Amino acid sequence: MNDDNTNHKMNNIETIKNRMLGCLYGQAIGDALGLGSEFMSKDEVSKNYPGGLKSYNQIVQDAHRRRWAKGAWTDDTDMMLCILEAFENGTFNISRVASNFKDWFNGNPMGIGSHTFKVLSVDDYVVQPEMSSRLWWELSRKQSAANGALMRTSVVGLAKSDIEEQAEDICKLTHYDPRCVGSCAIAASIIHHLVWHDRQLSYDEIKDIAQRYDERISEWIDAAYNSHDISMLDLDESFTIGYTLRTLSAALWCYWHSTSFEEGLLAVVNEGGDADTNGAVACAILGAKFGYRSIPEYYIANLLNREVYNNKITSLI
Repeated sequence: MNDDNTNHKMNNIETIKNRMLGCLYGQAIGDALGLGSEFMSKDEVSKNYPGGLKSYNQIVQDAHRRRWAKGAWTDDTDMMLCILEAFENGTFNISRVASNFKDWFNGNPMGIGSHTFKVLSVDDYVVQPEMSSRLWWELSRKQSAANGALMRTSVVGLAKSDIEEQAEDICKLTHYDPRCVGSCAIAASIIHHLVWHDRQLSYDEIKDIAQRYDERISEWIDAAYNSHDISMLDLDESFTIGYTLRTLSAALWCYWHSTSFEEGLLAVVNEGGDADTNGAVACAILGAKFGYRSIPEYYIANLLNREVYNNKITSLI
């Protein structure tokens, strides 16, 4: 009996580790491959990648993409690592997250979103991060709801408790809008339940979370749930590619409709739009759902700076 209990516990630990690694590698892989179609329309994706974008080596070297080596992750995963490195005693040190964001910003990172740039450029940001975030949101007439917080939130779901609260606090360090906060709470909660409870949050449970934040989130959840094809989400819609709810819908579509990690990865990056962010969020969830061992070896082995990344993320696991 004791042996059975020990084996069960060991299997459970391995399952948790497999899902954690899947989540964090999924984030970086979706980000790195998604760069290949970022800011393209779906037609442009088809022209640049006639058989579909499937590998880092295919990534076209135009003025935007040649700034990164093939297989490199972008600002999405950089900022996720800023959060990961502030994990202390089972929780995230919010002040340290803000300090890490500012240090990263001071290094003149590539690809930073305009809203995040404005917030982090405030001189005393580290002293009053949430106030800086709220200020820029109010200056946008409370319209700014970009995906710059959602893109980095996957790691928050790996904490053992207080997921929504931590997702809220970390989101508001740069993005104050309730649509952003709700998006982060949903993504982190999905990942948390997959990793720690070996269970998928249902449509109704996700809708319940959305209702706690902003009623505008619900229609995007419905679109993801009811669309039989990801193209119905119009991820390349030119004026709103960076909208947090569009990215959330892409991730939810993959969560509900993809039958494997690779299927979801290729579906989302070949839609264009803000493909590195859509890929990062969707594939973090897919990695948590299907596990690290489900990810094709090519995507892991050819991720640039894989050893550096592995050392950083295994400190959490």
